[in-house]
Amino acid sequence: MSERFAKKWEPKKDGESLFDAIRSTAQPQPPLKPRLDLAVRKIDNQINKLDQANERFTQKDKTLFAKLVDAYGQHDSAHANIYANELAEIRKMTKIIMNARLALDQVSLRIKTVTELGDVITTLGPCIGVLRSVGAGMRGVLPEAENELGDIGNMLSGLMFEAGTNSGMSLNFNSVNEDASKILAEAAIVAEQKVNANLPDLPPGMPTGTTNNKTIS
Repeated sequence: MSERFAKKWEPKKDGESLFDAIRSTAQPQPPLKPRLDLAVRKIDNQINKLDQANERFTQKDKTLFAKLVDAYGQHDSAHANIYANELAEIRKMTKIIMNARLALDQVSLRIKTVTELGDVITTLGPCIGVLRSVGAGMRGVLPEAENELGDIGNMLSGLMFEAGTNSGMSLNFNSVNEDASKILAEAAIVAEQKVNANLPDLPPGMPTGTTNNKTIS
């Protein structure tokens, strides 16, 4: 890390010169690294909340699946279709949660790899885009997550602007959007695979709710 940016990156160390102390007092700017670490902790906290929500939806899935199988076995088509539609919605939300969880995990990992001030620009741009997209997707599933992710995104936007000001670097928006889209696309693929692998298929002939694929998504 260059000496020019070290003070912007790490917290003040013991033995700092009087000149540095005076300059820091005149222009107080908290180091970036601790604030990035705080953002990571907030993101990881959201991941934990998504894991808890996923567990709740998984339990609901199991309950509805058992009711659906029971109604189908009793030739109660009316209740079987109701349960199938409810199950379809549960699995749709499960995929959204899993997708969000995987995307946030990538964001957390990327921020943890930042070691230079210059890396902040190229790393945070796509991460902010992912946070905003994930937050919007959570609107109908976990509304509180949208607000919390929005706050984290605003925090990172401020850090990115500060890093850009200090380093003189500019943001390539085309590259940022492409990278963010790649993260989201990869998360969606893995989420689909995980949900399909973890949730049971319906027996042939059983109502499948609003769609025809095997996971009723």
